[in-house]
Amino acid sequence: MIKKILFLILIPIFCCSQNIDEIFSNRGEVYFSFEYENKSQLNHISDIISIDHKTNSELAFAYANKKEFEKFLKLNINYNIIEKKVLNFKNGNKSSWNYYPTYQQYVNMMTAFSDSFPDICKLHHLGTLNSGREILIVQISNNVGKKENEPSFLYTSSMHGDELAGYILSLRLIDYILNGYGNNARLTSLVNNIDIWINPLANPDGAYYGGNQNVWSAVRYNANWVDLNRNYPDPEDGPHPDGNPYQEETNIFLGLTDSINFNMAANMHGGVEVCNYPWDTWSNLTADHVWWQYVSTEYADSCQANSGSGYFDYLNDGVTNGWDWYEVDGGRQDYMNYFKYCREFTLELSNDKIPDPNDLPDLWDANYPSLLNYMEQSLFGLRGIVTDSITSNPLIAKVEVNWHDTDSSHVYSNLPIGNYHRYLYQGNYEVTFSKSGYHSKKINVSVLNNATTIEDIQLVPLNYVGVENKNTTQQKSIHSVDIIGREIHPRNNKILFNIFENEKIDKRIIIE
Repeated sequence: MIKKILFLILIPIFCCSQNIDEIFSNRGEVYFSFEYENKSQLNHISDIISIDHKTNSELAFAYANKKEFEKFLKLNINYNIIEKKVLNFKNGNKSSWNYYPTYQQYVNMMTAFSDSFPDICKLHHLGTLNSGREILIVQISNNVGKKENEPSFLYTSSMHGDELAGYILSLRLIDYILNGYGNNARLTSLVNNIDIWINPLANPDGAYYGGNQNVWSAVRYNANWVDLNRNYPDPEDGPHPDGNPYQEETNIFLGLTDSINFNMAANMHGGVEVCNYPWDTWSNLTADHVWWQYVSTEYADSCQANSGSGYFDYLNDGVTNGWDWYEVDGGRQDYMNYFKYCREFTLELSNDKIPDPNDLPDLWDANYPSLLNYMEQSLFGLRGIVTDSITSNPLIAKVEVNWHDTDSSHVYSNLPIGNYHRYLYQGNYEVTFSKSGYHSKKINVSVLNNATTIEDIQLVPLNYVGVENKNTTQQKSIHSVDIIGREIHPRNNKILFNIFENEKIDKRIIIE
């Protein structure tokens, strides 16, 4: 793969040597670098500013708005302001996918997808920002708009407005899937069996900061100069970890994830080339650490096999745990995993945040097999439907892997189908299904990688007469839900976030 180098003008400026108003005279964010002593210091600084993924073992790169930069200056650390050279690449054309669309072309493309394939594609207008730009997402399914017994899968890109490789790859992925349906057996199977959602541009104000005609002046933050990937509820630090109100873009996605029970997802970024899996906020390994390594390695290996030498081999051969890299609080990845029981990781797709358009076809060739592989993973693992044994009505039930689950790694079955999806690395597991007002049920299951184990479960109501209560135990969990549906942190008892939609909750007693 041909790689272009984005030239940056580095201007050394010792802290406090330049008036801060001058630094922020042209835009509301500043990009800079500084040396740090150790990871502990870097994690502390990360609470103040937004560390960039270009950070290495000695030199940190970071973004800050004016308020954040003022706090950083109090640390008395020398820094270098990095003035970005305004890009002016020569755009190609849509037929070759070596171009960045104008904002209106983007809207037109998303509309055309739905208009051209109405039987399998639906465009959702999630919300309009104060700028007038929209957050758009397409839903792709053989029964689009209808709830079915299938996983819901999400790809979203460019919540950092200047990280745009995923923007184009997402648009091309939509086009590829829609045009391949009925012609390509694998694509047809994915559409028939997965509820697919793709949002190519999560921060249009950042991407089109310089105007709707091009992305050459794109910025990382949103129109309010807030880093959207620090603006989500955090498992450890609770609501508003960045000290900012939830932004328009954040609230739109919070609403989306309240409405759609996503089971798997990926969030596309840029600046390096690596799969970054949870957690970002703390050093705990996830219950499914081995599974995360497996699917991340599958993604990275496929990228390497479908590209030139040297692509997607950063850090541990293209795979890293988030906290091992550096701490991020308020990130989308941890929010989705902890609060929404959705397995989401972060894809860093290109060393260049805004790749030369001529490199975009090579990035597509390297990534699209991996994008399909990861999507297909949503069909594997343990899955099934949970119903009432008497009425056969679907239930919202907790699905917990005994002696395995921790830090909110359990999942729930979802209405209106009662389906659940629990992704696991191959092995033998004991799983408990529980719901208030019902006898719990334990089963033993075997799971294989890249395979599906189906277990449909019927739960017996507690008030049903004549049913033997053998092997049914009402579960008590320290990590539990109170009577108004708020998540309680298992270590510090902080109230973090409402977790059940429309107040449909299990009424359980907090055990302290």
